[in-house]
Amino acid sequence: MDTNERILEEVLVEEETVKQNEIVLFNDDVNTFDHVIDTLVDVCEHSPEQAEQCSLIVHYKGKCTVKTGEYDDLKPRCSRLLQAGLSAEIV
Repeated sequence: MDTNERILEEVLVEEETVKQNEIVLFNDDVNTFDHVIDTLVDVCEHSPEQAEQCSLIVHYKGKCTVKTGEYDDLKPRCSRLLQAGLSAEIV
């Protein structure tokens, strides 16, 4: 095995060991579309269009993954969503 193959193999193994979690946002009968959209833009760094699409998916499907990443990045974001009155959890 040459050096390039060994480096590629190490990179592939490292990528597999990083666990990706998701913040799932759930539908409720309390929050307005505008509040959900504004909160997703602020907390999850969505574009307004992306936040609007997520809010519609949540409304019609009951839930939507709004952010994917490492747990340490998602935990404070999920806390901020909850503080804003939204229903969310990390899975």
